[in-house]
Amino acid sequence: MDLMDQISQYLQEGEEEKVFELVQQAIKQGNTAKDILNEGLIAGMNVVGQRFKAHEIFLPDVLMAAKAMVAGMEELKPLLIKTGIPSRGKVVLGTVQGDLHDIGKNLVGVMLKGAGFEVIDLGNDVPPEEFLRVAHEQQATVIGMSALLTTTMPIMKSVVDLIKEKNLYGKIKTIIGGAPVTKEYAQEIGADKYSYDASHAVESIKELLGVN
Repeated sequence: MDLMDQISQYLQEGEEEKVFELVQQAIKQGNTAKDILNEGLIAGMNVVGQRFKAHEIFLPDVLMAAKAMVAGMEELKPLLIKTGIPSRGKVVLGTVQGDLHDIGKNLVGVMLKGAGFEVIDLGNDVPPEEFLRVAHEQQATVIGMSALLTTTMPIMKSVVDLIKEKNLYGKIKTIIGGAPVTKEYAQEIGADKYSYDASHAVESIKELLGVN
């Protein structure tokens, strides 16, 4: 098993110390930051995402793999900055105003980072204006919104309406999700995508941005 496969394998097993050591080793051996990122770390998280989607592993396994990914990224980050490897896109995430549930949203953030995206997580109870302000400031092209209460779902529509009002419709894409949210509701309010779980959210955002 070569070094990249080992990084991928240990990441899948959530062995953060091992991943950290192997990333160090890969750098010392002269592997490029791009190869370590794509063939080691992201390859491992892709497998984790697929296995989670297939219900072969569960949330604690994903979170352990994510911690291993973060450990590897910390070591790789200076090299990535130095070589100027761009992220696959910027995504602003948040649970909408009036709603405090964020487990699903946090998992989406973890899996997006694992897929090479830059994530700006606004936390929960986020008002519509804040989504737009941060997306504009950070030049993010996707806003992801989560809601667990039917009473807070209209805030999602407020965000989409605000995007239209500011003539940013089509420039900033929206994806929504959460237990009471449906594909039909997404279509009704004009959101670009609906996602039923974290793995599907990653795939949907890749589609929105036209990346593989």
